[in-house]
Amino acid sequence: MALQRVPAVPEPGELSADATILDGTVYTTIIPTGLDGQVRGDIAAQSRVVLDNLRATLEEAGSGLEQVAHLTIYLTDIDRDRLGFNAVYREYFPDGVVPVRCAVGVAALARPEMLVEVTAIAGLIP
Repeated sequence: MALQRVPAVPEPGELSADATILDGTVYTTIIPTGLDGQVRGDIAAQSRVVLDNLRATLEEAGSGLEQVAHLTIYLTDIDRDRLGFNAVYREYFPDGVVPVRCAVGVAALARPEMLVEVTAIAGLIP
């Protein structure tokens, strides 16, 4: 099966596809940008935005949150923000549909105002 990109034709100047699909598996990395392209708020606000963006990207690719097999969470201050992220995460991934996950503390993300970023691997909805 050939690699597919979502969207099939990225906007001019984009450095990354929203997602790629290969052999029935969706790969994506998501940042907490709102519709206006801005990053705002504390860890709870950014966590909601990043997980809403993850849901939308997976749905566009033919998948969904319930299909996430692995989630990597990058936090710029893991000691301060892990519990805040986890509280929001539980709303999106309730008991019974949790993926394998890894939380990593990082020195910085692509934008200085970003507190969180996620990378997901998910299956397509059969």
